[in-house]
Amino acid sequence: MAPDSKLPSRVILEGDERAGARSMLKAIGFTDADLAKPIVGIANTWIETMPCNYHLRELAAIVKDGVRAAGGTPMELNTIAISDGVTMGTEGMKASLISREVIADSIELVGRGHMFDAMIALVACDKTVPGAAMALIRLNVPSVLLYGGSIAPGKFNGKDVTLVDVFEAIGAKAAGKISDADFKKLEDSACPGAGACGGQFTANTMSTIMEFIGLSPMGFNGVPATDPKKAEVAYKTGELVMDVLKRNLRPRDILTRKAFENAIASVAATGGSTNSVLHLLALAREAGVQLTIDDFDPISTRTPLLADLKPAGRFVATDVFRAGGIPLVAKKLLERPGLLNEDAVTVTGRTVGEEARKAVETAGQQVVASVDKPLKKSGGLVILKGNIAPDGCVVKITAHERLQHRGPARVFNCEEDAMRAVMSKSIKAGDVVVIRYEGPRGGPGMREMLSVTGAIVGEGLGESVALLTDGRFSGGTRGLMVGHVAPEAARGGPIAALADGDIVVFDVEKRRLDAELSDGEIKKRLA
Repeated sequence: MAPDSKLPSRVILEGDERAGARSMLKAIGFTDADLAKPIVGIANTWIETMPCNYHLRELAAIVKDGVRAAGGTPMELNTIAISDGVTMGTEGMKASLISREVIADSIELVGRGHMFDAMIALVACDKTVPGAAMALIRLNVPSVLLYGGSIAPGKFNGKDVTLVDVFEAIGAKAAGKISDADFKKLEDSACPGAGACGGQFTANTMSTIMEFIGLSPMGFNGVPATDPKKAEVAYKTGELVMDVLKRNLRPRDILTRKAFENAIASVAATGGSTNSVLHLLALAREAGVQLTIDDFDPISTRTPLLADLKPAGRFVATDVFRAGGIPLVAKKLLERPGLLNEDAVTVTGRTVGEEARKAVETAGQQVVASVDKPLKKSGGLVILKGNIAPDGCVVKITAHERLQHRGPARVFNCEEDAMRAVMSKSIKAGDVVVIRYEGPRGGPGMREMLSVTGAIVGEGLGESVALLTDGRFSGGTRGLMVGHVAPEAARGGPIAALADGDIVVFDVEKRRLDAELSDGEIKKRLA
């Protein structure tokens, strides 16, 4: 590609007055020929604190080779990441959601400061995906996002296992349902190498969203982290960004209202994480697209659940890849008109419909169902409202969760207190565990509650106990667990009025979450 004087990088690199900048870049190996080409920022989220992003150093090198081969000059930058899985259940988890903002800000700052002509974001763990996407939207230069891929499942007693199995085993051990030896064996085998958590948890949910929303080439993200084909798609990503630059296709051209509707449908069809609500609302705000929490339920209701994925199902992300990949999910949705906005454009220049129709289904696969015989007629995301959550809350309903529950509140003002109650076996069948002051302000940081929810399931109470919180959940949470209760307790939300023994009623079919308290009583308590 011939240099274009209109490219942002020319401001930094061209003219006699820019000799100092060129001199500094030559100190680290760039040549005049390199600096005459379009400059592509490679925003890498590599970090040595988790398996999710651990392999991204090697992947970045291959991406850069692709950029060079297509006529560009890559410049790599790095940002931070917080592992939800490592920090779960501790004060460290309060950093997780905040890290999304730091990731977005830091990539945006480097992109603006160095005036890159195009960007590639390499992401993996939960918050790196939306954080990097937010930055790409803000910069709005031709961009591609590539997910590092899922971890392979671990093997335990002949079965595929994931990190969530370890969290559930913590409760099982407390209940005497697993031996010390098996507990250690599971811990040692659940995570066999590099890659993000294996089920349709938050990382893989956001990866799926990026393919459906169009910022990632359909089929690229789903290649597992350690599969040899990952290097191939990394190289192609480097080549692709130069084509995107030539076409001058920008993130805000891709991220239309139709694209966001497709993203929500992808979460519903795959039983994805409730965190998708937080992240899609944030992305829509950056893109200037009108999207509210009330938009999720109608799309989820009309979208059938097609993918039989953990935490509620049988399979993991590597199984989806072998079955035909995320494009296969999109292709299945095309079987019924109105489920997918197939004319929405993607980063390749082709529409979602065109990309989906290229999917090749593996004969005999059991991972992705058809719309005529879905796992469930409606998708997983449900928004409830009521006198506890007047501004709404989120619950994931896949194949097996109860749709009603009525029981006495067990109220805790932080996650640690709730966890101690679970581990000491003081939570009983029928209870409603309430964890408050864990919202964005109250936490602060809106921690995920996988430690508690996993322990409840591991103790065998997953079918008889419900939980609600103004915090949030890991994508690995399963059961009747309601998060994001708004307004949060720290902002005077009605969840702050609940007391031990109050009767709480969940009615998913009516989309209600209520305490059997009068409005007057709630107001009196809040005062």
